[in-house]
Amino acid sequence: MIRKFTAIAFLVLGTTILPGQESLSQIFNKTYPKLVKLYGAGGIRGLAGYGTGVVISPDGLVLTVNNHLIEGGDLVAHLYDGTRVPVKVIAREPELDAALLKLGSAKQTFDDLPFFDVEVAVKAKLAAPGDPVLAFSNAFQIATRDEPVTIMQGNIASYGRLFGKIGIFDIPYSGNVYVVDAITNNPGSAGGALTDRNGNLLGLVGREVRNELTNTWVNYAIPIQAQIDVRGPTGITRTSIMDLVRKKEAYRPAPKADKPAQVEAYTGMILVSNLIDRTPPFVEEVVPGSPAALVGIRADDLIVYVDGIPVPSIISYRELMARYKPGDKVRMDVRRRDQLVGMEIVPIKPPEVPKQGPGQAIHQIIPGVRP
Repeated sequence: MIRKFTAIAFLVLGTTILPGQESLSQIFNKTYPKLVKLYGAGGIRGLAGYGTGVVISPDGLVLTVNNHLIEGGDLVAHLYDGTRVPVKVIAREPELDAALLKLGSAKQTFDDLPFFDVEVAVKAKLAAPGDPVLAFSNAFQIATRDEPVTIMQGNIASYGRLFGKIGIFDIPYSGNVYVVDAITNNPGSAGGALTDRNGNLLGLVGREVRNELTNTWVNYAIPIQAQIDVRGPTGITRTSIMDLVRKKEAYRPAPKADKPAQVEAYTGMILVSNLIDRTPPFVEEVVPGSPAALVGIRADDLIVYVDGIPVPSIISYRELMARYKPGDKVRMDVRRRDQLVGMEIVPIKPPEVPKQGPGQAIHQIIPGVRP
């Protein structure tokens, strides 16, 4: 921790101003109002309950990374002027590690927030190794309400594909990134802005990850021009951060239905009782001989991803599984103790339910089927 704070002091104090160039304080004063400090879920094995977002429209659209912070409810943001506002998650794109948020409530709207113009940023030339950069973020939660965010100065060290892990888990994004020669990726920094020396947006500061090849910490940012090929139920689709911004939805949004989704693809997993709106999809039992049993799913497994899409609740799981038919291949990632285990399940047609006898419950007649 001391090493990181020392780096911040050194990088800020070591600023060199070229002739005709604005000072670092001038750049900071016009740039930091375009960021928000985010507060939400935290405390999970020491994960921080705070982060950063980048304002990309005057009416309050915000880009950030798709991390644990936005998976829980009650997400709020602190604006540059100290205003505290609720935040709604509009869309998430796991493979890009990006999420789109909206500031304010139905009674609270904006039309003049300072913002980064992503349409301009995406058309700009990629930064090159050696180019000076600035990183703006809510690092270490040093600032709250109207206190300014942290700024760090460094240079682009390289541009290339990311190979990283979060703890023992592979991160979902594996495209090209800017690697920075400053310690920019600290607790709370994820989702911050990486800019050029003039404050023009280059990308989003990434998470705290280690390079899986060298086991060293990586300080990186996802370029605003990031694109990636994603495999889904209908094949491979190329998607980008700009697709997320323009469409305001992921390329494969969950179905919107007025009534509960009817699941036709039977896996043989019995989940815990759905007692609250966001009950996590823990597996309570697995029917012997079922598709889930055949691939090794166990009781107490937590379903984390279905074909790469995060599954925060039992309701989300049922909505996603309603898109599949018997015989479709479904990639599932489950958390088992401290490991993420991936497997491919081929669901079958749900067993026919015989008529109930007096006082006999459905799950007593056919194991794995619960009302």
